[in-house]
Amino acid sequence: MSEIQFKDYELSEEIVKALDVLKYEKPTEVQSRVIPVALQEEDLIVKSQTGSGKTAAFGIPICELVDWAENKPQALILTPTRELAAQVKDDITNIGRFKRVKAVALFGKQPFAPQKAELTQKTHVVVGTPGRVSDHIERGTIHLNRIKYLVIDEADEMLNMGFIEQVEAIIKKLPKDHVTMLFSATLPEAVKNLCRKYMSSPLDIEINSEEITTAKIEHALIEVKQPAKFPLLTDIITVENPDSCIIFCRTQDQVDALFRGLADLQYPCDKIHGGMMQDERFEVMNAFKRGQFRYLIATDVAARGIDIESITHVINYDIPLEKESYVHRIGRTGRAGKTGKAITFATPNEHKWVKEIEGFIGFSIPVMKAPSSDAVAYAKEAFEQKINIQQVRKKDKSESLNKEIMKLYFNGGKKKKLRAVDFVGTIAKLEGITAEDIGIITIQDNVSYVDILNGKGSLVLEAMKTTTIKGKLLKVHIANK
Repeated sequence: MSEIQFKDYELSEEIVKALDVLKYEKPTEVQSRVIPVALQEEDLIVKSQTGSGKTAAFGIPICELVDWAENKPQALILTPTRELAAQVKDDITNIGRFKRVKAVALFGKQPFAPQKAELTQKTHVVVGTPGRVSDHIERGTIHLNRIKYLVIDEADEMLNMGFIEQVEAIIKKLPKDHVTMLFSATLPEAVKNLCRKYMSSPLDIEINSEEITTAKIEHALIEVKQPAKFPLLTDIITVENPDSCIIFCRTQDQVDALFRGLADLQYPCDKIHGGMMQDERFEVMNAFKRGQFRYLIATDVAARGIDIESITHVINYDIPLEKESYVHRIGRTGRAGKTGKAITFATPNEHKWVKEIEGFIGFSIPVMKAPSSDAVAYAKEAFEQKINIQQVRKKDKSESLNKEIMKLYFNGGKKKKLRAVDFVGTIAKLEGITAEDIGIITIQDNVSYVDILNGKGSLVLEAMKTTTIKGKLLKVHIANK
């Protein structure tokens, strides 16, 4: 029997085209089991580890099911962290690019007004953290009456971060007949209670976690006294010589200290933790995704759901005190079918946490000896050669999607009584242009932005310099990104 492909799911041409450009070749196990059920609009509880392709598993059906003509949000996706909200919004935008699906991300530590303004536009999908979504509900800036699909992503982390009550409060404000899809790496009792309370005969889908935690990832445990951790880390890094590595610490102070230590040794590194400004956190994550440095020192804020391909190593500089966190941390490596290595440092008094983790993952973590001085000396030359070589810039998966898209700026908007249909009607009548060449349209009070697809941006730009919209000749130029 031939392997199933995305086109076998009776998806629209626009969605299949975007998946082709994004190089989504064949569905992962979670995608192959979730997509057909989600397209039938059934409630779902999905237990699946990070790195298994969950975002596309719900993103593809949502992009397929939303009605483009409806102006109010039809899908609400709740995520525990701001980074994950931003990433899921980008993924939805990419998958729905040719269908012109408009997604908005709502999260804290960002000004409220721009988010409020975005929500006045045609919006199909809202992705947000429970706190900021609740704020918008309280202030009446988000319309919930057309919500048909609710996704609760990383539900166990919602529980850990104290968001479950907020999630419940949000659910109570939604229309009664919506579809709910819940995704979680683990299913604690409080999450099961949430499902029982608010879901209608949900289908349970469980993806075997053993393959994700064992087959693709090599595990190792090294016992080390606290003062000896830093020299051990530099030895491990020298011998392992990773292409791309996340080093996890328990506290922000430890991240700061370790970053200073590695930066002093001129290692190409940066750091991320919850005490940093949100824009700075995004900047660091994007630079790491592009391969601008090899070593990211992080607290668990970076462990949930962030999709960065080709991380070869995860090092737990501090052992996580919650057994679930071990799985989420190591899930940063061994993604998308690749292999990876997870090395954990444990002090002599941390055996209790090691045992808890081993009980949770179902096997003993192999003990590894610290590298000998001879092994370090032997590896040093290759390490120093590699560290001085500029990394090859990693392409963002949306780059190939965006290269044929030009965003145009027009100096007219709502105050000139312009609507999306006015732009579509005018531009689609230009010679050589059809409605399929028009992407996402954003209309603000005084300006509008229109994505032109399929490499036809220059053609539209020139034509619109002399073409009126509703009798008005607007200034038009390429929008600043």
